Amino acid sequence: MSNKTKIGWIGVGRMGYQMAERLAKADYDISIWNRTKSKAEPLTKVGAKVVDTLADLAGVDMLFAIVSEGKDLEEVYFGANGIVTTAKGKLPKTFVDCSSISVDDSVRIRARLKEHGIEFVCAPVSGNGQVIKAGKLSSVVSGPEAASKAAMPIIEVFAPRGVSYVGDGELARICKIAHNVMLGVVISNLVEITLLANKMGVPREAFLAFMNNGVMGSMFTAYKTPALVNLDWTATFTPELLRKDLDLGLELGREQDVPMPVTAATREMVQMHIGKALSQPNSKEILSQDFARMAETMAELSGMKLTSENKNVGTGL
Repeated sequence: MSNKTKIGWIGVGRMGYQMAERLAKADYDISIWNRTKSKAEPLTKVGAKVVDTLADLAGVDMLFAIVSEGKDLEEVYFGANGIVTTAKGKLPKTFVDCSSISVDDSVRIRARLKEHGIEFVCAPVSGNGQVIKAGKLSSVVSGPEAASKAAMPIIEVFAPRGVSYVGDGELARICKIAHNVMLGVVISNLVEITLLANKMGVPREAFLAFMNNGVMGSMFTAYKTPALVNLDWTATFTPELLRKDLDLGLELGREQDVPMPVTAATREMVQMHIGKALSQPNSKEILSQDFARMAETMAELSGMKLTSENKNVGTGL
């Protein structure tokens, strides 16, 4: 596909905005719809078009979406104002979804799109807003091979670190769920060991520098370091979204008879953090912040009160 391909885009949240922006800056003809139109309008400055209704996306060659949950995707596709429901012109032949949704939701949506002659490509991504800015986002893709391979050059514009085709159907969903399960397990353990070292007198900055420089360091541990050192909980991923993905992973484990005790323990830690937040008068604020704020809950359980170390720590990106 060339950058003359007409692209439709649904969703400009923390991730979707920057992904769509990279396509616009690469001179793609991109038309964007977002539930709150004003959030998309700044993208007109880099050449994107912002439309009023989902039906206005009917004339594009390929339609992308990134939303929070399966029910949201069904709504923008098949709801009362959804594109399939309301489009008067010819619908795009390929719908590409970059959301993190369940396998069951994906199967159901694929079947409904097939009734309209539409190919469905799953293309969830790995990273956050900081990763996108650094040009290090990656993606995993599944679906009909021809449609997937046609979409991949476009996906590579916003996921230049790598796009992996893993096969037909919902296999990319399984990869993404597994990815986010590991995300939860790693942040939980990273917080535990950081608190242990910190309580025994090691500054968090020094401990995390050691970890990041060693064999256990990763892109993830590095870009979470400023948050854990300085208690900056600006959201990249919320605890409720993490809980959703841990539940999806545990459900797959039960279906496939794969024991997942570490994931189960992590899920309960995330639930403890959410439960504690719900008991606070500012619960909405806490739950809208980054999942790494679990560190404060886990510190309290450890008899600790965290304060910012006020260090200028890089993200490693």
